[in-house]
Amino acid sequence: EKWKPRPSWEGEPAAPRTFQQFRCYSAPVAAEPFLSGTSSNYVEEMYYAWLENPKSVHKSWDIFFRNANAGAAPGTAYQSPPPLTTSLSTLSQAQSLIRGHHVAQLDPLGILDADLDSSLPADIITSTDKLGFYGLDESDLDKVFHLPTTTFIGGNESALPLREIIRRLEMAYCQHIGVEFMFINDLEQCQWIRQKFETPGIIYSSEFLHRKWSSEKRFGLEGCEVLIPALKTIIDKSSEKGVDYVIMGMPHRGRLNVLANVIRKELEQIFCQFDSKLEAGSGDVKYHLGMYHRRINRVTDRNITLSLVANPSHLEAADPVVQGKTKAEQFYCGDTEGKKVMSILLHGDAAFAGQGIVYETFHLSDLPSYTTHGTVHVVVNNQIGFTTDPRMARSSPYPTDVARVVNAPIFHVNADDPEAVVYVCNVAAEWRSTFHKDVVVDLVCYRRNGHNEMDEPMFTQPLMYKQIRKQKPVLQKYAELLISQGVVNQPEYEEEIAKYDKICEEAHARSKDEKILHIKHWLDSPWPGFFTLDGQPRSMTCPSTGLNEEDLTHIGQVASSVPVEDFTIHGGLSRILKTRGEMVKNRTVDWALAEYMAFGSLLKEGIHIRLSGQDVERGTFSHRHHVLHDQNVDKRTCIPMNHLWPNQAPYTVCNSSLSEYGVLGFELGFAMASPNALVLWEAQFGDFHNTAQCIIDQFICPGQAKWVRQNGIVLLLPHGMEGMGPEHSSARPERFLQMCNDDPDVFPKLDDFDVRQLYECNWIVLIIFTPKSLLRHPEARSSFDDMLPGTHFLRVIPESGPAAHNPEQVKRVLFCTGKVYYDLTRERKARQMEADVAITRVEQLSPFPFDLLLREAEKYPAAELVWCQEEHKNQGYYDYVKPRLRTTINRAKPVWYAGREPAAAPATGNKKTHLTELQRLLDTAFNLDAFKDLA
Repeated sequence: EKWKPRPSWEGEPAAPRTFQQFRCYSAPVAAEPFLSGTSSNYVEEMYYAWLENPKSVHKSWDIFFRNANAGAAPGTAYQSPPPLTTSLSTLSQAQSLIRGHHVAQLDPLGILDADLDSSLPADIITSTDKLGFYGLDESDLDKVFHLPTTTFIGGNESALPLREIIRRLEMAYCQHIGVEFMFINDLEQCQWIRQKFETPGIIYSSEFLHRKWSSEKRFGLEGCEVLIPALKTIIDKSSEKGVDYVIMGMPHRGRLNVLANVIRKELEQIFCQFDSKLEAGSGDVKYHLGMYHRRINRVTDRNITLSLVANPSHLEAADPVVQGKTKAEQFYCGDTEGKKVMSILLHGDAAFAGQGIVYETFHLSDLPSYTTHGTVHVVVNNQIGFTTDPRMARSSPYPTDVARVVNAPIFHVNADDPEAVVYVCNVAAEWRSTFHKDVVVDLVCYRRNGHNEMDEPMFTQPLMYKQIRKQKPVLQKYAELLISQGVVNQPEYEEEIAKYDKICEEAHARSKDEKILHIKHWLDSPWPGFFTLDGQPRSMTCPSTGLNEEDLTHIGQVASSVPVEDFTIHGGLSRILKTRGEMVKNRTVDWALAEYMAFGSLLKEGIHIRLSGQDVERGTFSHRHHVLHDQNVDKRTCIPMNHLWPNQAPYTVCNSSLSEYGVLGFELGFAMASPNALVLWEAQFGDFHNTAQCIIDQFICPGQAKWVRQNGIVLLLPHGMEGMGPEHSSARPERFLQMCNDDPDVFPKLDDFDVRQLYECNWIVLIIFTPKSLLRHPEARSSFDDMLPGTHFLRVIPESGPAAHNPEQVKRVLFCTGKVYYDLTRERKARQMEADVAITRVEQLSPFPFDLLLREAEKYPAAELVWCQEEHKNQGYYDYVKPRLRTTINRAKPVWYAGREPAAAPATGNKKTHLTELQRLLDTAFNLDAFKDLA
């Protein structure tokens, strides 16, 4: 059925459009607006043609370029063109700006203009009266004009009548596909897209889609059923181009449909998710779970692995996670150009426009250490967000406009035209394969039901849903079309429907025989070989982390030198490296050198390390310097860590974009791919992690409980109260501790404690509150002796001074963690109380070291127990430590507090107030009568 004019929102019939768009700039203006990013490719091409032969361009361009070269001021170089003739035409400019998407018939409902603007630019021809804008009239329609070399609408013809030119442009850009690409500043890429859409006869190569379509009507995709063949097309074409691993991220709508019909998840396992008796082991709703599946692609007959990443309800939060996992899989298989592994991201229209993480993720797309060499984005454009009209939900014309920032072409397509959708998806997959850049497919569709099956959409969108109730499902419409064309007949169509129904019924019957829901079916990133068949870790041992002296010395020497020749470093850095060399000679290390030792030893064992974050190459506090820069040659760098051993694992250290949410999500995804890697994200300052709170709250903390997802990412969060103000002091340790699931009232069985410690620490996230001023503190040093073979990480560092030698006489034990230890030891020495007060450092806060702290408490039987911290009382560690320490001593005595008073802000901005607060807490800590009246 021929497309009819669309009614307006109020139901008034729209004026019929006789002609569709072409655009040329030939009207004088105050300044040359055509010299903009959108038309620069065309103008540049015209200019070079003019340089070669001034007669090869229209007289108006000849005059313009002559005047511009002569130094004419902006706005004066242009002159009105001479009258048109049939031999040469300003129609060459018709291709300079292609905006047919403004008038393309994209909305299946015929209600809204996809760009939310019912008015049309005056220069777009939609009827014969618009011809006058260009000095043309109806009599010119049959004149023949030469075609510019930049267009493909002529096919083998170099000249066409104006009427045919308009018709062909209309067919290419103003039907069910709207193409946005003229903002791309690469002529080759623009011409590639033009060829795909302008070449006569190239669009809508008829495919027998009915063979794929009998099944695409289940699991909540009503209104955008075309998503299934769209995804299949992208995957099939990508497989044909050599891709063998596709990693996908998507919201909940249509998720089970995608699992069943695209990934080909066993239907009985999907149906098991609906059986409440089988929920054991699953910690999330069925439409959030991820999965991993390897199968044969039926079109290409090649193996393909498909992974759908688990996601929370927080829309778009999984975007950077998918990209990070994709980058990791590319890295581990040596796919440096993204030819083997790719990502597909599905979005909703409201979230794509509204969620800032989309923008953050796009800005990672072309960064050397973050690029995945092109992602295919598919927007399920319902033209509504829950109950919100798009005209109230975004300021941009399209929900996809965010993609323009990275020059991604955007293909809008009417989702009720499956052949147009399949064509566009083929082009999108080819674009990604050819240019390895992002591309967006905007499926303009509708949502047949409310936000969910229980929701009533007529409350807020009455006109839209009256139209939707009348709308035939696209499967029915397409089946009727195929039957009318004789491609299939009614019995064949009904047979396909019955065949799929039978498959579903049989799978549903089998699902009832399942006795348990197997979590192995719902892992998005399995770690082969890491676990036994029953899900337990293969190894429960904790070997010594010590190194031999030769390795420590070797790593230290590399860390304090420049391992390449003719490389000039900054004079200040020379002094830093010299200081490192002296520490190595003295067999001592500071924090930065200890980090070098840890990384270097893992690289020797073949463990890949990736350190990412803002300014991590140098380090926020100029302490790390893992990337050296030649002072005489631009962009010449050296990473000494990659010069340690002949067969070492690679070390990746990369400054990120100024993003926390996106980059932490990316690194979390990277860490999902393999247990045999150390992936670290460092915040510039610890409190900056709160802009990535969604990743922490929805992925890092509950990921294992919700999705049985293992992840070993390490977060490095600079922390310490040093008078720098409320924004650069606290990494908010209380928030992380509040999310820990150990029971403060239960003392673990000592026989099981070591096993539990290993079990909980081998594959979960590690949060380290890292130093700032301690990076250069003369007492914050360790000896090589603390790192030799046989040594281990110390969860608790006990008192080793005079108090430890006469524990019965100790009057108070101060438990603490972090920088405050050095303030306490300085104050204790000044007060000459080394024999009266013991100071025990808790290095690992969670899992809580019940066993070691019990040993410390029993060692000092007469002592008061005090928790001391520099953070405010309602922050830091106190609320976490106190009940656990009380449980440790079986509540035999109180646990007192020495620290700052409760406060809303993490720290004061006044240096004097900071020092006053510090002295007050030190006075409390060493006043042995401080708690007498409270006992």
